[in-house]
Amino acid sequence: MTTPILMDVDTGIDDSLALLYLLASPDAEIVGITCTAGNVPAKQVAINNLAWLELCNAPDIEVALGSEVPVLAPLMTTEETHGPQGIGYAVLPEPSRRLSKRHAVEVWADAARKRPGEVVGLVTGPLTNLALALRIEPELPQLLKRLVIMGGAFNHPGNTTPVSEWNIAVDPESAKMVFDAFSGLPDDRHPIVCALDVTETIEMRPEHLARLAEVAGSTPVETVLESDPDGQLSRTANPIVRYLTDAVKFYLEFHASHNQGFLAHMHDPFAAAIALNPELGRIRHATVDVELGGTLSRGHTIADWAGLWGREKNAAIVVDTDPAAFFDDLIDRVGAFARRIYPPQT
Repeated sequence: MTTPILMDVDTGIDDSLALLYLLASPDAEIVGITCTAGNVPAKQVAINNLAWLELCNAPDIEVALGSEVPVLAPLMTTEETHGPQGIGYAVLPEPSRRLSKRHAVEVWADAARKRPGEVVGLVTGPLTNLALALRIEPELPQLLKRLVIMGGAFNHPGNTTPVSEWNIAVDPESAKMVFDAFSGLPDDRHPIVCALDVTETIEMRPEHLARLAEVAGSTPVETVLESDPDGQLSRTANPIVRYLTDAVKFYLEFHASHNQGFLAHMHDPFAAAIALNPELGRIRHATVDVELGGTLSRGHTIADWAGLWGREKNAAIVVDTDPAAFFDDLIDRVGAFARRIYPPQT
């Protein structure tokens, strides 16, 4: 049995690894990829997705352009975090695949209508496309099998402002619309939220990249060092491992430059794993709302754990997981996939 997944992304570095993880998973069927502006502009997001699909010899998966701006706020992008094209130092071959002629909103509505109760929505970027899709198909919360969101910060500092997480901060109005749409539904219909509280425990380190190369049979097996020159590119043979290493190296350097250590928070691959197997995380239900007007707190996701607002719950928040088990799974899947697509030369 496979899980049909509709990805909505702002491909970036960790979105890229989320895509590779799902491509590598025999229990996943990617039914479409919709693109929104966030880490980089939406058109660059689309190019990145097409390029990864082509590199991986993936099936013909529809890639659709979505909103190029938030519903209200001016667009923010973060090339300083993800590199000038969103994938760090990696420069993927130019894809020959073409974008869908459909808008992302159509893809969301059509996928859910055609396979009611089957499709899992996975959003690893701003929630703009989903918020717009709710306008043309308000029944999406009932039509989807489940929704998984990477976004927010609850009992944890933000990474964009002191209290806000990037995906929510880019388009807080859309985030509020999405959470509001799930209000009053049964617990099993609540979106599963992978917030910074847990995703910042998903720390990818150089040894994970080395293990990935080993599983892929890619030589040389390299260990990226903090002392390496900025921009030094990988020489390992397997193209998937090589380009991923070049992407992640940029991310490692970014985190180190912000005094977080020579590591990379892999928010989006964890959300992809939860989309396939929610049991990987311990979940707690709460009422979630998004601050829109605060001078200092705009974009803050607030969870009412105790029911003080007297409002119905609308979110299932992941509050704990096992990062080591997650990385074991990711490395096994992506490494074996890379080896299958590009077998080692003998």
